[in-house]
Amino acid sequence: MSKKIVFSGVQPSGEIHLGNYLGALKQFVDLQHKKDCIFSIVDLHAITIWQNPKLLAGRTREVLAIFIACGLLPEKNIIFKQSEVSEHSQLAWFLSCTARVGWLNRMTQFKDKAGKNKEIASVGLYTYPVLMAADILLYKATHVPVGDDQKQHLELVRDIAQKFNKDYNQEYFNLPEPLINKTATRIMSLRDGTKKMSKSDPSEQSRIMMTDSNDQISKKIMKAKTDSLKMPSSIEATEKRPEIENLINIFVACSNINKQKIIDDFASKEISVFKKELINCVTSTIEPIAFETEKLLKDQKFLDNILSENAKKAQLLARKTILEIKRIVGVIS
Repeated sequence: MSKKIVFSGVQPSGEIHLGNYLGALKQFVDLQHKKDCIFSIVDLHAITIWQNPKLLAGRTREVLAIFIACGLLPEKNIIFKQSEVSEHSQLAWFLSCTARVGWLNRMTQFKDKAGKNKEIASVGLYTYPVLMAADILLYKATHVPVGDDQKQHLELVRDIAQKFNKDYNQEYFNLPEPLINKTATRIMSLRDGTKKMSKSDPSEQSRIMMTDSNDQISKKIMKAKTDSLKMPSSIEATEKRPEIENLINIFVACSNINKQKIIDDFASKEISVFKKELINCVTSTIEPIAFETEKLLKDQKFLDNILSENAKKAQLLARKTILEIKRIVGVIS
């Protein structure tokens, strides 16, 4: 593998929505032609919050199918299931002995997910940033695609790597750099333009899934929260109306048309007119991906073979790292 290695993990805790695709998967597809990429379907992270055991394996296949349908090439990248490479858990223990409780206490995502019930939250939910560090450092990744909500975790990864290097007096781990997609638009909920589109939102109307039918997409967009005014005529006016701005941003991201041009084209028109054009734009983006995903999911053996073969590739790299770590730490000579 070349010196520049990209690692990213996606949880199979629910289907992938339009925000995931526009914010991350489109970048993954582009990155695969520029760097060596490792993509893990991180099922061990998913179970930090209870998952239905009857659904988890199927959701892992769904993530892989959507990856492929979006344009990620299994023969060009390493795409594997995290739990099939036990070295992730092994390195997580070594790094747990390096990380500090104070560092984990500062992780805002644990506070957000645990809420007021942090005393009954799982230990895994509290310590999973260490497993995330292991995921990245196991492959000596140099770059990690991150969104705004993940910057803190990557800073922790760098802190852990730096402390390990200092503790054992050698520059073993890279300090991975964030890959921030400056062109990606943050896609918000269709029910609340101030909140990020999320699969954890209780309302299915808040998000567009990459496997939604054209009819489902149409209904969700037509029911998307807006206001009683007509379409704005300037960027400044758009910024004061979060739900409308979100819909315009979705149009921009799916069509690659300049935001100002879209605003000019629909200025002072009824919102319903804009929504009908947005439906055409979004369905033309999702329909081929949804079709290919459905076709791939009919061949579970094909998908399982990809995961199995890629896990072997990942394990070759992971075993080398774990052997080196064991020697550095001193558990083997």
